[in-house]
Amino acid sequence: MASGDFCLPGEGMEILQQVCSKQLPPCNLSEEDLLQNPHFSKLLLSLSKHMDESGLSLSLAKEQDQAWKEVRLHKTTWLRSEILQRVIQELLVDYYVKIQDTNLTSEDKKFHETLEQRLLVTQLTQLLGPSQEREMPPLLGLEKADLLELMPPSEDFVWMRARLPLEVEEQLKKKCFTLLCYHDPNSDSDHETLKAAKVWKLAEILVNEKQQCQDAKSQQKEQMVLLEKKSATYSQVLLRCLTLLHRLLQEHRLKTQSELDRISAQYLEIKCSAMILKLRMEELKILSDTYTAEKVEVHRFIRDRLEGAIRLQEQDMEKSRQVLNTYEVLGEEFDRLVKEYTQLKQATENKRWALQEFNKAYR
Repeated sequence: MASGDFCLPGEGMEILQQVCSKQLPPCNLSEEDLLQNPHFSKLLLSLSKHMDESGLSLSLAKEQDQAWKEVRLHKTTWLRSEILQRVIQELLVDYYVKIQDTNLTSEDKKFHETLEQRLLVTQLTQLLGPSQEREMPPLLGLEKADLLELMPPSEDFVWMRARLPLEVEEQLKKKCFTLLCYHDPNSDSDHETLKAAKVWKLAEILVNEKQQCQDAKSQQKEQMVLLEKKSATYSQVLLRCLTLLHRLLQEHRLKTQSELDRISAQYLEIKCSAMILKLRMEELKILSDTYTAEKVEVHRFIRDRLEGAIRLQEQDMEKSRQVLNTYEVLGEEFDRLVKEYTQLKQATENKRWALQEFNKAYR
C-alpha cells in the first residue's frame, strides 16, 4: 500500500497502540509496522469504534452484560436456597452429634425431629415428581399422597417453622464469625458485639479485595501481553546480532588468522629456545657439581689424545682409500693379481708349515 494517502497523527498512533494491546488478540505489531501500512492502521481505528475493551462488538457486549446480570440473579437465588438447605442439614448433623448430651430439652428434640421428618418427606416428594409427567410406574408403587401422610402434625410444623429462622440465624452467625476469624485471626478474642460490627463490614472488605485481585489479574494479563511483545522483539534483535557476529567472523577471521598464527609460531619458538637454554643450564650445573677442576683437566687431556688418534686414523684411512682408488683403476686385472697373490701366499704358508714340521721330525 502507498504510505502517502493516509498519515496517522500522534494521538491516533497512541490510540492504535492501545487498541492493539487491549482490544485485539495478542499480535506483534510495532509502531514501524503500523506506519508502513497506514490503510490497515485506519481499518483498525475504525474497528475500535465498534468494539469494547474486551474486543467484542458493542451490541454483543450489551447482550453479554444482560446475560451476565440474569446469570448473577439466578445464581444469587440458587445460592440462597442452597445455603438454607445446607444450614438445615448442618443443624440436623449437629443434633445427632449432641444427641447423647443430657442438656438437650424435649423441645429441642421435637424441633429437630419435626424438621428432619418434614425435610425427608419433601425430598422424597420431589424425587417422585408430578404424576402426570411420569412415563414409568412410581418407585415401590408410592404416590405423592402416600408420602404426604407421613408429614408431621400441622401444629408441630407451624411451631417448628416459627423457630426455624432463629436457629438458622444462629447457625449463620456462627459461620460468619468463623469466616471473620479466618480472615482476621486477631478478631477471635473480640466481644460478640464487636465481631458483629466487623462482620457487617466484612462483605465490603471482601468485595474490595476481590476487586483488587481482579485488577491485579488484569495488570498481569497486560504485562503478559507486553512481555510477549518484548520477547518477540528480543528474539528478532538477537537474531540480527547473531547475523552480524557471523558476518564479522567471516570477514575478519581470515584477515587476522595469519597474524595470529605468526605470533603463535614466534611465541612457541621463543619458548622452545628458552627451554633449551634452561636444559643446558641444568646440564652445566650438574657437571659443575659432579666434576672438579683436576678431573676436568684430565678429561680434557684424554679427549685431546683421543681426538689426535682419531685424526691419525682418519689420515691412514684416507691414504688407504687413495691406494684402493688407484687399484680400482686397474679393474679386472687387479682382481686377478689379487687372487694370484692370495694363492701364492697361501702356498708359501703351506710350504713353510711343512718345512717346520720336517725340521721338527729331523731333530
